[in-house]
Amino acid sequence: MKLSDFKVLSFDCYGTLIDWESGILTALRPLLARAGVTSDGDSILAEFAALESAQQAATPDVPYAELLGVVHARLAARWGAPDDAAESARFGASIGDWPPFPDTVAALAALQSRYRLVILSNVDRMSFQATNRRLGVTFHAIHTAQDIGSYKPDLRNFRYFIDRLAEDGFLQEDILHVAQSLFHDHAPANAIGLASAWIDRRRGAEGWGATAAPPDGVRYDFRFETLADLADLAVWSA
Repeated sequence: MKLSDFKVLSFDCYGTLIDWESGILTALRPLLARAGVTSDGDSILAEFAALESAQQAATPDVPYAELLGVVHARLAARWGAPDDAAESARFGASIGDWPPFPDTVAALAALQSRYRLVILSNVDRMSFQATNRRLGVTFHAIHTAQDIGSYKPDLRNFRYFIDRLAEDGFLQEDILHVAQSLFHDHAPANAIGLASAWIDRRRGAEGWGATAAPPDGVRYDFRFETLADLADLAVWSA
């Protein structure tokens, strides 16, 4: 299997293109200060991940910005801080402020010259619009959890975007799914038989950061530490 075998790259966005872990921690600072939380960043992200994945499973039709507000309120309760609805809403609205990884914009520009680029994201349409302005490319298609009515790792999300690409004449074997999260993306890609490339943004750090732990046996077809590494290989192998 080679990168040149594919015509379409589908991307998870937050965690893969956008540095959501630093974005989340920055947006949580007011709550952390109010609650007197002194845990390390990875511990905070692990608590966030557990609540986020549970909330996505419980309320798959709630837009992501609103869902983040609920998660924020639950973190406040867990940490013994008074509820602050306005602060929770600001946390949910912070998505568009989360920064791209340093290599993202240039790598996407390089990859756009060779592939159709597609987004498959767990956010809502409005939040992604704010992010899209930071990414610097025009995507062939953008599919959000709000469009589909469920959150990854639900297989419906993957079937949905594969079916939309089929309407444009692309086969499943034309698609390489590019993502950081083994839980949200690679495990369901395995289940549906979709080729995938892992962007290992945490580079061997302990734990799973802002994502839930993946199931045993999850696999991927390519591994890169950065998106720039994928783009470099794609250009080199052209």
